[in-house]
Amino acid sequence: MESKESLFHRIIHSFKPASRIENESIDMNKSNQDKNDKNNTAKDETGLHHSLESRHLQMIAIGGAIGSGLFVSSGTALSTGGPGAVVLGYIIVGCMLYNVCMALGELSVLFPVHGSFTTYSSRFLDPAWGFAMGWNYAINGLILLPLELTIVGMVINYWTKSINIAVWITVFLILILLIHLFDVRAFGEIEYFLSIIKVIAILGFNILAVVVIFGGGPNHEYFGLKYWYNPGTFAHGFKGFCSVFVTASFSFASIELVGLASAESIDPQKAVPRAIKQVFWRITLLYIISLALVCCLVPYNSPRLLHRTSKYDASASPFVIALENAGIEKLSSVFNAVIICAILSVGNCAVYAVSRTLCALAEHQQAPNIFAYIDRKGRPLSAIILSMLMGLMAYINCANIGVEMFNWLLSFSGLSCFFTWGSICACHIMFRLAWKAQGHSLDELTFAAPFGIWGSIFGLLVNILCLIAQFYVSISPIDAQPSAKLFFQAYLSAPIIFIFYIVWKVWKRSPFMRPSTIDLVTGRCFVETQQLIPK
Repeated sequence: MESKESLFHRIIHSFKPASRIENESIDMNKSNQDKNDKNNTAKDETGLHHSLESRHLQMIAIGGAIGSGLFVSSGTALSTGGPGAVVLGYIIVGCMLYNVCMALGELSVLFPVHGSFTTYSSRFLDPAWGFAMGWNYAINGLILLPLELTIVGMVINYWTKSINIAVWITVFLILILLIHLFDVRAFGEIEYFLSIIKVIAILGFNILAVVVIFGGGPNHEYFGLKYWYNPGTFAHGFKGFCSVFVTASFSFASIELVGLASAESIDPQKAVPRAIKQVFWRITLLYIISLALVCCLVPYNSPRLLHRTSKYDASASPFVIALENAGIEKLSSVFNAVIICAILSVGNCAVYAVSRTLCALAEHQQAPNIFAYIDRKGRPLSAIILSMLMGLMAYINCANIGVEMFNWLLSFSGLSCFFTWGSICACHIMFRLAWKAQGHSLDELTFAAPFGIWGSIFGLLVNILCLIAQFYVSISPIDAQPSAKLFFQAYLSAPIIFIFYIVWKVWKRSPFMRPSTIDLVTGRCFVETQQLIPK
């Protein structure tokens, strides 16, 4: 009789390489996915575990990536564009993202493959573009983690400045590392509860804001739409309106994470559609309505709002300013605590997204093979380690050059989301063309995007227009003289992405995909007709 392994030995053995199986397609009726005999955890051919439940994906879809982009950076949009530009800009980006998420949902249900939308770019568009999009998404996530760690320290400075920011960076960096040393289910559970906290906080704020706007606050002041008249609805005219889009993209960043997580869900055919359908409520209730209410409580000329030249500061959050303007200062500390939870969540999601993306790139020989290493617990260890090492860059904020360096780092990620979302729409368009060209009908789809190919065409066009709008603001900045430095800080990611694309295209001579020859079999889920989910 074998003696039971000690906890120490089980931990050590968990870091050994995962056993892999060959699996070119997924039959949902007779699955050939491997099972871990000890814990009955499903695994795929890469070694990733299928441990995320439907509730995990739903909460990731609703509130998974709500962080400093909404709670703090939205103040930049308000100060440069005014309330009208904020509401209109977020509605436009929200409508675009609804179609992006529906397109991603359709693809993720049919092809719950490792790497999700980065893999789709290689399959449906061009392997060179998939290479560029994969590294674009990975680098954006690598930059996002140290940024969020820095903001956590600054939020805590709202209460006390006696402790160096490096201490708080260290504490939260270790906390995120510990989360990812557990399996993917631990990530799902953490995101589930952090998302609940964020959603409850925003819904509570919305209810309170409505009461305050109509004079129900401690000061019994009627706010109404007075700040829409004075100082006004729009700031800096059309240029201010164009500047809102890049801030909105940062606020909505990682809304596509549910597609990436679908490859590790227990039943993507049921879980992903349910999660994707929650995106509408996230966009409407948690972004557009909450920001519209904020715009009624905070004037766009408030000196406390985050401006282009400002440093991140918890007191610059338009939500905190709104509460203090309403005379409810005591709730400011509560909301700052929520902001800390939100930032921790975004940092956690960044490590997850980067590690899975780098792992997928390595699996397709588009990144060093070391990043393809997955251990017995389903953790892409090498990619996680790189993410955590990049988190150390947060310490540069302890130096005098920290702010300047971060401005340049952020210049890469500024347009990253538009390229990612536009690529998802383009992939869906090519998939639909290939699906039709190869003799398939829409009735065979488990989940279909409600607006079909036209929704993706709309989404692609809006992403292109947002890139044009940001280019206009880059060559003609608000309240500043045009300069090469300001242009590249706003538009650096575009030339870098195209350099990645051209280098891989020339080196590998990768072909453009054609609808008639696109692979619609590898990684595809086959289900019986009676199992199809109602559209």
